[in-house]
Amino acid sequence: MAKIAYHSTNNKSEQVNFETALLRGQPKDYGLYMIARSDVPKLQPKQIRDMSQLTYPEIAFQVLNPYLGSEIPQAKLEVLLNDAYINNKILTNVQNVTGRTNIMWLTHGPTYSFKDYAARFFGITLNYFLENSGKRRIVVVATSGDTGGAVADALYGLKKVDNIVFFPKGSISDGQRRQMTTLKKNIYAFEVNGDFDVCQALAKNILGDKKFAKKAFGDHERITSANSISIGRLLPQAVYPFYAYSRVAKDGEPMIVSIPSGNFGDMMGTVLAKEMGLPIGKIICGVNENTEFPDFLETGSYVVRPSKKSPSSAMVVSHPSNLARLIDFYEGHMFDERDHQTKKVIRPGVIDKMPDIAAMRKDIFSVGINNRQHYETMKEVFYMHGIVLDPHGAVAWKAWELFTKANHKQFAVIYETADPGKFPKDVKEAIGKIPELPSGMKEQAKLEERIYYIKNGPDKSEQGLKLSDNQINEAKTKIRELLS
Repeated sequence: MAKIAYHSTNNKSEQVNFETALLRGQPKDYGLYMIARSDVPKLQPKQIRDMSQLTYPEIAFQVLNPYLGSEIPQAKLEVLLNDAYINNKILTNVQNVTGRTNIMWLTHGPTYSFKDYAARFFGITLNYFLENSGKRRIVVVATSGDTGGAVADALYGLKKVDNIVFFPKGSISDGQRRQMTTLKKNIYAFEVNGDFDVCQALAKNILGDKKFAKKAFGDHERITSANSISIGRLLPQAVYPFYAYSRVAKDGEPMIVSIPSGNFGDMMGTVLAKEMGLPIGKIICGVNENTEFPDFLETGSYVVRPSKKSPSSAMVVSHPSNLARLIDFYEGHMFDERDHQTKKVIRPGVIDKMPDIAAMRKDIFSVGINNRQHYETMKEVFYMHGIVLDPHGAVAWKAWELFTKANHKQFAVIYETADPGKFPKDVKEAIGKIPELPSGMKEQAKLEERIYYIKNGPDKSEQGLKLSDNQINEAKTKIRELLS
């Protein structure tokens, strides 16, 4: 099986294998590890058709083995994927709503979010390589809601791993917070004074500071990431569009997919699936009021603005990390300009080589859904179809409506990415009823929390809140104290 190299989006000559990319988290030049479009493995049409007879773990093997076969023995990979995706841990369901319109429910994992799929793959592969090498890692992750809980659950109790989670103060639900703060042991949840973009900048700063890792822990590569910047989070998100297609496709007809998009890992995984040969006619990228990407597709100009709060809280992202990968995929280059001394981002989202934007527009449709439309859509879907959507699923549904003009004769799959029970206030406002809390979250509601705090405030700029030096210093001091 051919070996696949992963390059930095900032320097294509820096190429590493999957293990190195996973353990390192991010290239030294602050790019993201990415596979060249010409190197994306292709699946044969018959192979894709035969997936209708396979389970989710078996489909995951078909999709991921071409990326990993040279580094993880096939028999071992099958065992790992079966452990990660067996039905009693994650049950994936594709529901026909009406006509050719379907919802894929990615909400039945341990933390009731689609993030479980990528987090569990990240955890099993990270643990595999660490056990083989005897190394240890600190996994730093920023969360806008669901990522933190999913990663924490996947890494909880692993002997070779410590997990630092940064979450924005006042911007996630109580249930989301408790999925991180009640685990304890090797899980350290930090409330950060700022928004998600500040949390993400803090995670990237710590990940990129090799001198800090060397000084604090004696290993300049001790710290890695489980955010969307990790290649280990990206690849498994190419699996579930194949699963959706296998359950509802007919005669090779191209599928429209509608994806609620925040940091764009979900959407980027679907782009890879399309490149692998999955018949996808259009990828719909629904965002909330943070419309930097649809504005870019329309105008060709990328402008980062202060993030706006939204019912789809996990998608309150003004500068998606995976956009750099998408730009790279379409032969462009995006980077965050940094101060040469402090390495802090001083100008995010700089494009010095435009991608093939015509090709992007052909493959992707993107639209912003305002806050009012979230609630209107949740209400309409409930009363028309008896289905309770969460705010993120509502974004995907409304984006699909705007693209297709609600034509249920077109073959479409809409991603629902979080259990509505995680957003009781928003669901009640939309439909007048409080959804049932998932069983695991009921138990966590009774448990004691452990929270650490980054109390220093962020800086302010025209682009919104910015990570401050005081926040960086406070975080590094506390991490060193906890884990040294």
